[in-house]
Amino acid sequence: MSADKDVAFASPAIDSTTITSLLAVAFLLTISYLLSRRLLAVNTPVGLRVIYIWHLFDALIHVLFEGSFLYNCFFVFKPGNSLDGFLNQPLRTYGANYGSSPTSKLWQEYAKADARWGGADVTVISIELLTVIIGGPLAAWICEGIRRQDSKAWFWMILLATGELYGGFMTFSPEWLTGSQNLDTSNALYL
Repeated sequence: MSADKDVAFASPAIDSTTITSLLAVAFLLTISYLLSRRLLAVNTPVGLRVIYIWHLFDALIHVLFEGSFLYNCFFVFKPGNSLDGFLNQPLRTYGANYGSSPTSKLWQEYAKADARWGGADVTVISIELLTVIIGGPLAAWICEGIRRQDSKAWFWMILLATGELYGGFMTFSPEWLTGSQNLDTSNALYL
């Protein structure tokens, strides 16, 4: 970790981006709860309702938040020589670090803990593509299965959970194996 990075991230602050991001997460969780009250039968067991809320929240996070990460990776850039030639564009450097939108700010904040989310890390992008295109819609499909009381929803829950565990491992294992070069492990807030 460079000296500049140590100074920049030594004492994280709760700023307006952090508060806005947390409020957005709380809003999505509230929407998930309210939709569970509206769409599920009144006699739905509490445990099943919680599973429904979790999967709806998961779908919303994957599609809206992580979808915004992909948007920043593919459409937000600064002119200049690229070190990696992402998208075969040697004169552009992509990622949230070069944007000013609320979603760029969200990922800039997240990148304080893991620098890969500020740029266009191809490993993270590859995993997030699967998460947004398959994981999010599958979580929504599971919600529909729960709503219809379809017993096959359990199969899809197990499949999605396995994918989530695998994706999490493939996201962070390379970092752990290389000494956490992009992770700020100096502060518990970022872990």
